[in-house]
Amino acid sequence: MASSPLRPRMVTADAAGNIRDHPRLLMVCRKGEEILLPRPEELIPLPPESTLFFLPGRGALGFDLDSRALEEHEDQAVAAFAAPAHTLTAHPAFRRAPNAPVLPLFAYGAVGFAHNRLYLCAKKVDADRRQEFRAVPPALLERQARELVARFPGNRLIRHLAGTCARIYNCPAARNLCLGRYEAPLPVSRVCNARCLGCISLQDKESPISRTPQCRMEFTPSPEEIVEVMRHHGSRETSAPIFSFGQGCEGEPLTEAPLIAAAIRLFRAGGGRGTINLNSNASLPEAVALLAEAGLSSLRVSLNSARPGPYARYYRPAGYSFEHVVQSIRIAKTSGLYVSLNLLFFPGFSDTEEELSALIALIRQERVDCLQLRNLNIDPDLYLDLMRGLPTGPCAGYINAVKRLRRECPWLRLGYFNPPLEDGGGGS
Repeated sequence: MASSPLRPRMVTADAAGNIRDHPRLLMVCRKGEEILLPRPEELIPLPPESTLFFLPGRGALGFDLDSRALEEHEDQAVAAFAAPAHTLTAHPAFRRAPNAPVLPLFAYGAVGFAHNRLYLCAKKVDADRRQEFRAVPPALLERQARELVARFPGNRLIRHLAGTCARIYNCPAARNLCLGRYEAPLPVSRVCNARCLGCISLQDKESPISRTPQCRMEFTPSPEEIVEVMRHHGSRETSAPIFSFGQGCEGEPLTEAPLIAAAIRLFRAGGGRGTINLNSNASLPEAVALLAEAGLSSLRVSLNSARPGPYARYYRPAGYSFEHVVQSIRIAKTSGLYVSLNLLFFPGFSDTEEELSALIALIRQERVDCLQLRNLNIDPDLYLDLMRGLPTGPCAGYINAVKRLRRECPWLRLGYFNPPLEDGGGGS
């Protein structure tokens, strides 16, 4: 006997934040401007370490199976921030009140309830477990952070990462540094040559976003401080160490290319091994060439679109263009670097025909090695308003988009994290 299709019910939150499922209305989701029932194959049990949000000023929408109509509930809509390694396939459906506040900079996934559990519109894109912490006692993490600062009292970068990022922001990369595992973060830059609408560390005074999840770092570390972090991490993570410049608490690391190059040379000259990665907007091709010559291993290029128009609307670049980004990718590939695209995925936009075609063309043209499918942290309405008027075409959906990527770019690795290059990686 065939099993019935998975049809989660709508969940809502009352004024006190209590979350409950609706006895009659079905869950609906949103992809761009389209509101529809989720496809069963894009529903997964809510992953551990995900977070639930209620959405103020946004009435929950559900589907009445009898009347075949959408119905707005008086309670607030609910969303889920997915645990790392999961890419959202849809946003929550809601009706926004005129006075609703702009949502904070998180990614909002559609969530419903069935079979005594919550379900999320998302797919797991990476098997790597490097940002799972449920088995780590908070007391252990706190002790490791304090011990790290005490061991290197004169190192401002360690104090920033262990004292602020790990303990205040709960940054997964900084927490892993304290635990001596996986990938070590290396922020260096206080300035940026872009004004991304969704920047998580600094917003313009006129920005509609009232606060950021993090604050921009207020100092520039020395090459010696950087290398001290690298050597310490390499002494603890001995199997496949990764060192990554370019983090959420800083600006664009390429603006500090000479500093990074000096640190890489110093580390390599001392016998330092491991993958040295740069997370970047790839705005300065000459700087990419400098770092490749110094001993960089990989470049991860963040973008919201492979089309110049949508890219410029979101990144708002100062002194560079999308063509500079493409030129940096080309230089990195010809220099022998492993190149990933960090696509800030937005359901209903990133999986449309125009976006997919441009992305695939860029991947094929430059022979990109890896595509990291990360969620764009932004209020969905804010982003859609930003992109309004641009041609996008029909939405294929995340699952069909991935199938097309695999078919047209069979060499391409799909994942979520930067892979260690010397000892294999964790992507799919």
